[in-house]
Amino acid sequence: MSFSIKIEPSGRSFTVTEEESLLTAALNQGLSLPYGCRDGHCGSCKARLLKGEVHYPNNSLTEALSNEERIAGIALLCQAKPLSDITLETHLVGTGDEITVKKLPCRVQSKTLLTHDVMELRLKLPVTERLQFLAGQYIDILLPDGRRRSFSLANAPHDDQLLVLHIRLVDGGEFTDYVFNQLEEKTILRIEGPLGGFYLREDSDRPMIFMAGGTGFAPIRSLVEHCIAENTTRAIHLYWGVRAKRDLYAHETALQWAQQHTKIRYTPVLSEPAQSDAWQGRTGYVHQAIVEDFADLSHYEVYACGPPAMVAAGKQAFAQRGLDASHYFSDAFEFQMPKPAAT
Repeated sequence: MSFSIKIEPSGRSFTVTEEESLLTAALNQGLSLPYGCRDGHCGSCKARLLKGEVHYPNNSLTEALSNEERIAGIALLCQAKPLSDITLETHLVGTGDEITVKKLPCRVQSKTLLTHDVMELRLKLPVTERLQFLAGQYIDILLPDGRRRSFSLANAPHDDQLLVLHIRLVDGGEFTDYVFNQLEEKTILRIEGPLGGFYLREDSDRPMIFMAGGTGFAPIRSLVEHCIAENTTRAIHLYWGVRAKRDLYAHETALQWAQQHTKIRYTPVLSEPAQSDAWQGRTGYVHQAIVEDFADLSHYEVYACGPPAMVAAGKQAFAQRGLDASHYFSDAFEFQMPKPAAT
């Protein structure tokens, strides 16, 4: 049996089965409600019940919600399960400023080679912690000597059991070499996040163009999967630019998005295809492919993530096609070379 949940004052709604917590159902349907630990300890997900009833099976109610609050109609959404249709009073998280930035330990759950130079890391937080973030944001890995390395989150906000990173092996990159050749599963790392202003503008109804370059696909993947969970009605055209076919490390996933969702189109673009690729698709620079396909971008939003040169070239080229700078959202992947030793 399922129930209808309405959120005020936004007017958004979602459905929840009698076996789900209200928070889990909302997140799975792309609605970003406030939360912290998701285990009933922090109280960040409290909301006011305006209508309807909830219950807390198996003694899941904790000290985060007092008896007085419960009597006053406050619900702990990560533990509350529905007994009827419900109206809640709470706000939707719409900007990175509304989310708490945390420093947390995490354990390397797994490392998987996606292609010759891209490693996927899956990081597990402590049992009592979760990291709320917006699709497109990143985390910093805090190194023992005080340096930081920034990596975008490749998983969508509703799928937050593990944090997923796509790390490219960079020539001369001390940390990426460590990840590929020395980092072991179960190693403890420290992170800070979420960070960054690269996230979906939920209050817009403009069609969207997502432009990814290399591992800039990671935050774009988070954006796409969030849009799918939210069942967005906005059109999405994803362009992914890489050097050769082997660099399209999630090509099948992107093809499936386009096959299963009529609002999504996918165009891979190779700048230097190998002869063995026998490539029949688009070639050249990814921003040029977009310019070739769109004579007028004045009604679009563009989300770009990847090398700084790609992001800068796209900004200039798209402006000439009518895209206002206020509708160009970007995250340029800057690589920090190690400082030379003092002499």
